[in-house]
Amino acid sequence: MTDLNSVPIIPLLERAIQLRESMFDSSHRTAFRLFNGFIEGEPEICIDLYAKSFLLHNYANPPERGSERVNQVLLYLKERFPWIKAVVVKERYGVSSERKSGFLIFGEKADRKIWENGIWYSIDLCMNRDASLYLDTRLLREWISKNLKDKTVLNTFAYTGSLGVAAMGAGAKQVCHIEQNRKFLNLAKESYSLNGFPIKKSDFMEGDFWGKVSHLKNKGTHFDTVILDPPFFATSEQGTVDLVQNAKQVINKVRPLVENEGYLIVINNALFLSGKEFMNEIESLCQDGYLKVESIIPISSDYAGFLETVSASVTDPSPFNHSTKIIVLRVKRK
Repeated sequence: MTDLNSVPIIPLLERAIQLRESMFDSSHRTAFRLFNGFIEGEPEICIDLYAKSFLLHNYANPPERGSERVNQVLLYLKERFPWIKAVVVKERYGVSSERKSGFLIFGEKADRKIWENGIWYSIDLCMNRDASLYLDTRLLREWISKNLKDKTVLNTFAYTGSLGVAAMGAGAKQVCHIEQNRKFLNLAKESYSLNGFPIKKSDFMEGDFWGKVSHLKNKGTHFDTVILDPPFFATSEQGTVDLVQNAKQVINKVRPLVENEGYLIVINNALFLSGKEFMNEIESLCQDGYLKVESIIPISSDYAGFLETVSASVTDPSPFNHSTKIIVLRVKRK
């Protein structure tokens, strides 16, 4: 193997890989964060593994500042993992949408699916700035797989539908997705096809969150579980999502859709909103007695960091273990 140990990032990568050794599967079908540079010593690089494809996030500004480091990591990965199929790079501050969405630097084609908890998920690593499957919500997908059998589910801000796909895998009675971008919903349908789930056109609702939720409310539609996973900030003619300023407004928008004793799953990924501030908002919503905290879903260690490697967060996420804060609420209806 080429001697790269003189490069500071290589010992960091070796340490990270050793801590995640148990997450590798012999068939190379799973996905996890291999190296979280933000909290493991190199904030300009993160590395994700999707099946046999590696995704390198270059957060350097300008990207050229991190190009040498990316090349060093590429060489290391190729030699460390001879089964590697492809390497994709996303440049956070890239000059074009292609550079931001991702481009191949090794291999001919990146993997298009991964296996998790008995379910296939279709992926497209270059579809947009995100990687089409959020690795920080893996334990939530696991919770869904264990708890939503025979339930009706509304997956709002569905993106590529992974949380709804997990619900289908659990044996949910019905899963409806709300997503503004048809391209993302089409990837959700691909996941359905991979698993043999029936695709009902009416379950894939393309359009604005505010309008679609209002329509369901006016129809008197209720669900056993509503999943609320909004972007950090988004605005449309019908409303604005701001997870720092108006998270409660978004939660209150969907509360009427939840059946009595149903679940409301809320995800808040605002980096600069502390866990205490978020819990204060949740507790204020629970004061009327119609909401109560059922559980907090942690972020897995490969993403949140291990005790041996983790450094201080921008804001204190406790009682959560990461800035991606996931809480399950139980809803009572009047």
